[in-house]
Amino acid sequence: MTNLLLVTLLWAVSFSLIGEYLAGQVDSYFAVTTRIVLAGLIFLPLTRWRGVPAPLRVGISVVGMLQFGLTYLCLYRSFEYLSVPEVLLFTIFTPLYVTLIDDALNRRFSLAPLIGTALAVLGAAIIRYDGLSDDFLSGFLLLQLANLAFAAGQVGYANLMRRYPTDLPAWRSFGYFFAGALLVALPSFLLLGNPDKLPATLLQWSVLGWLGIVASGLGFYFWNRGACKVDAGTLGIMNNALVPAGLIVNLLIWNRDADLGRLAVGGGVIGLSLWVNARWKQWFAKTPATRSGHVL
Repeated sequence: MTNLLLVTLLWAVSFSLIGEYLAGQVDSYFAVTTRIVLAGLIFLPLTRWRGVPAPLRVGISVVGMLQFGLTYLCLYRSFEYLSVPEVLLFTIFTPLYVTLIDDALNRRFSLAPLIGTALAVLGAAIIRYDGLSDDFLSGFLLLQLANLAFAAGQVGYANLMRRYPTDLPAWRSFGYFFAGALLVALPSFLLLGNPDKLPATLLQWSVLGWLGIVASGLGFYFWNRGACKVDAGTLGIMNNALVPAGLIVNLLIWNRDADLGRLAVGGGVIGLSLWVNARWKQWFAKTPATRSGHVL
């Protein structure tokens, strides 16, 4: 849980940096590819190329393709059809996908995390709903694909690490994550990128450096490690904690207007969703004696 909270704060700051210094100024395909390369350079000398089970190598690479590569490509394309408030609004469905995918992989249905994540979606919607544009279907579908890819990556990594336990530290195999992401991002930049919109200032390069090394390299590693230590309901809810965190950071640093009342109410609902998810089993747990009709 601590990992998820720290990365949420880290990504909240990074989201504001993208909006202030890169969005609309630097080619998005180049930005994504640069982030992956810089993050990969951190883990390249740490990665064990032998001794890692083949299914784990392939699986972590696929997770990187989904959670970083496909997610970011669809996310940036969605900005062509949606306003920023709409993008933030439509990302709130990610927790539901986390819960449903986790249940599908484990062949079960869990009501508690579904209710908890539904509350998190409601809380984020209270914060971010600002109405919709007339032409949003294409952007909505692109963003749902991004949400599905991000959710599948998180759940997939946690399930992979449980299914293929190894004595190697997790950081010895995480380089495969960025290798997989690069397989998606680099061809996309070569085919669709705009070489006329590369970073032009030291500040833009510095922001890309921060996003690549810290937000992407350390951020994705610790987020996925955190995903291995919590249940699907908590993981899903934490996906929406970025909404109030991002607004608070933006308000404190750049003094952007924010509806503090909606922020407080929505943040409270997200907090309530964490509490409901944590207490659900205690509320409905029954002792063997109770189930058999006897009271001790």
